[in-house]
Amino acid sequence: MANQPKISSAYSVTFAPSNPKSPEVRPETKFTPPLSSPVGPTYPSPPVIVPNQIPLPSVRVPSLNTAIQTNFIPSPYGRTPTPSSVTPPNHIALQLARSPSPTSVSPANGIRDGSLYPYLSTPPGPPRFSSPLQPASLPFRTSTATPQQLPLTSGSSLPTSASPSPRYSNSSVDLQDQVSEASEDLLPFIEVTNVLFSASKVLKHKKLVNRTSLGFGALVSSGRDIPLGPQIIQQDPHRCQNCGAYANFYCTILIGSGQWQCVICRNLNGSEGEYIASSKEELRTLPELLSPFVDYVQTGNKRPEFVPVSDSRTSAPVVLVIDECLDEPHLQHLQGSLHAFVDYLPPATRIGIVLFGRTVSVYDFSEELTASADVLPGRISPSRESLKALIYGTGLYLSPVHASRHVAHLIISSLRPYELNFPEASRDRCLGTAVEVALAVIQGPSAELPRGAIKRSLGNSRIIVCAGGPNTHGPGSVPHSFSHPNYAYMENSALKWMENLGCEAHRQNTVVDILCAGTCPVRVPVLQPLAKASGGVLIVHDDFGEAFGVNLQRASTRSAGSHGLLEVRCSDDILITQVIGPGEEANVDNHESFKNDSSLSIQMLSVEEMQCFALSMETRSDIKSDHVYFQFAIQYTNVYLADISRVITVRLPTVDSVSAYLESIQDEVASVIIAKRTLLRAKNSSTANDMRATIDERVRDIALKFGTQTPSSKLYRFPKELNLLPELLFHLKRGPLLGNIIGHEDERSVLRNLFLNASFDLSIRMVAPRCLMHREGGTFEELPAHDLVMQSDSAVVLDHGTDVFIWLGAELASQAGKCAAALAACRTLTEELTEMRFPAPRILAFKEGSSQARYFVSRLIPAHKDPPYEQEARFPQLRTLSAEQRTKLKSSFIHFDEPSFCEWMRGLKISPPEPS
Repeated sequence: MANQPKISSAYSVTFAPSNPKSPEVRPETKFTPPLSSPVGPTYPSPPVIVPNQIPLPSVRVPSLNTAIQTNFIPSPYGRTPTPSSVTPPNHIALQLARSPSPTSVSPANGIRDGSLYPYLSTPPGPPRFSSPLQPASLPFRTSTATPQQLPLTSGSSLPTSASPSPRYSNSSVDLQDQVSEASEDLLPFIEVTNVLFSASKVLKHKKLVNRTSLGFGALVSSGRDIPLGPQIIQQDPHRCQNCGAYANFYCTILIGSGQWQCVICRNLNGSEGEYIASSKEELRTLPELLSPFVDYVQTGNKRPEFVPVSDSRTSAPVVLVIDECLDEPHLQHLQGSLHAFVDYLPPATRIGIVLFGRTVSVYDFSEELTASADVLPGRISPSRESLKALIYGTGLYLSPVHASRHVAHLIISSLRPYELNFPEASRDRCLGTAVEVALAVIQGPSAELPRGAIKRSLGNSRIIVCAGGPNTHGPGSVPHSFSHPNYAYMENSALKWMENLGCEAHRQNTVVDILCAGTCPVRVPVLQPLAKASGGVLIVHDDFGEAFGVNLQRASTRSAGSHGLLEVRCSDDILITQVIGPGEEANVDNHESFKNDSSLSIQMLSVEEMQCFALSMETRSDIKSDHVYFQFAIQYTNVYLADISRVITVRLPTVDSVSAYLESIQDEVASVIIAKRTLLRAKNSSTANDMRATIDERVRDIALKFGTQTPSSKLYRFPKELNLLPELLFHLKRGPLLGNIIGHEDERSVLRNLFLNASFDLSIRMVAPRCLMHREGGTFEELPAHDLVMQSDSAVVLDHGTDVFIWLGAELASQAGKCAAALAACRTLTEELTEMRFPAPRILAFKEGSSQARYFVSRLIPAHKDPPYEQEARFPQLRTLSAEQRTKLKSSFIHFDEPSFCEWMRGLKISPPEPS
């Protein structure tokens, strides 16, 4: 782990991933080729949107069509793989005890949930879309046929130096003379977004590529599955004995001896005869040599706690920890959300209910006619004797939903509002003690057994806290008032106690999610360590209504792997300088060691589809080679308790030309990495203002270093290759992440913590909103997020990640029939866009001129301040309006001092880039 930085995130992990011993024999290989049948795989079509005249930000993933190859070295010695090692094209490689239904299979960890709005009213008819969205460019060529072979060449990817590095002195030099042919195969189209680089090429010059203003890095989505990717069942991978890298698609193979050369350290390794073949075609049956990505699946009983099940998630318990200090309006909304939640849970899920106020009440499901609970004091942690009396008593505190659904409804209906005359912030809440009791209930009698003999719960258990105020009573609490003389000391003690409680929950395979709502500040900094350390999330809502209920459901059923470990290996030219995400640097003693393993190892608190890691990279020196390699190994236990090792290998070309490098930069990916690095330093509102200033400096520095000066002017022209980047950063500066749109510090803190761990899809929407205008016939047109979209006869959907707004123009609102149809189409589109998003966004619909419309207006760039020629260049839809409509639109704006995007750029002495 030399030369590797500490993880920047505040997350912590308390246990290391398991590393079962490798079997001596590779018994059988089963895999699903990416595409073997004449007909290519089909994927669900995305919502179809009318393309905008101005192309909005799009992901440009490195194009590796011509960079993917496996160099095979023929030999007279060989072997023929056994027929049983290949499965039919449509054979499912991973077969467990019982196959889940097709609707329950997810890209993340084997589970996909259906619609998460089962109790919401359904608007009439879905909207129609006139043409499909243009898919992002991907690193594999679309093909409906089997992979095609390019003409053979005599080139080799081996080093040409006559004297190898002393560190890796082996037979790699002699290997060059044995090369006789190499092949480069085209892979079929497979949507792979697990790894997104900020550029598809690497600049060879150290000083330019390491410019902190632009930087180079990658986003790694550890929990996102690869559809139709090859799998290897019950087999250990071949790994380099020197650096620990995995055999992969780009390796050079000596087919006579079965030896393979590592792409990371160039070491020559044996394969125990696995790669011996008479021709390179025979090796194409091996999944790790067929594709740049592969999953190794271990389903054997290698852990004491392993219990084979069809769907362990539905059997894992969910314990609701509910605040009983709520006023009647909040309680009524909470009861409605809880009733819908109980009806939503799968029948096999075991549920428990715990209330907390000044005391802790644990409800007994054995009482079917009345709500009955055992009560524990909340001012101190429960004693061992009191927990033992509770667990071994006659009560039933965890019960399957199918057997106790009516009892759960009875308990929820029995909740009563807070009766004492105290302000919300001054009411006693023993949240910490309640979570301790809930952990004991989940563990049950197994807590008394030795650790090695524990039969753990099937999958990850969940504790979902429903809180309406701060933790002010018992362990981990803070005083009611900030003016308390010892508040700073007590807050620091509470932070440490909450983090330790979260670590204990994580050790017990229990995730703690905290869902807060209401108008009372909940002291987010105190509660955040509990959610973080356990692998959960903390979310703040306006009330306990619809958005709270949807998040309650998604929190209980979202797929989450456990025991996660991410290993990153790069070519010697590349150095990883910073990692941001839900994990921490792994202890090198807790995973398998190799002689010269310089990989970066990260322990992941949970493995979920909506999370990712942001890696910042630099080059150690000027790069001499034509390519650099990156390998990402993601190891985790999925919801079926199978051990998964996902290996993804990427090769990027290097270039001398600065223009070619700038052309390869992916504006959206680069902006997300920049935003995460910036938000990491924005600890509070004061530092957030400082980070706003750094955005200006960053844009100015990019223009000075990579742009050109305008003739006869002091303005610098921003690089035309990066025409989308400055507008994305302008959205970041003025949006809710760094701007002043959100008022309370609790909300800003939650939003920033969520963004630092969010997936690319959610992150880019949190940085820059997506704007869709409703058209006649139910179609939608995608437009820039400028205030020129506020045309009185239209309806607009603005997706800003954690918030989605539906704006109805005043002229449209005056026509009841058209307004109802447009609103229904917008709501349907909103549900489609956010169906699987977690946290579920707040959805607001309002009319032009209403008080809530300020949420919508504040997120749009005030382009109405620009001259008409710039408005038309950046918002071409204006050309379709009549003179009367344009005059009416112009008169509807209210003047304020905030600059437009073009004014901001000129204020930095930079000429705005021309729209593409």
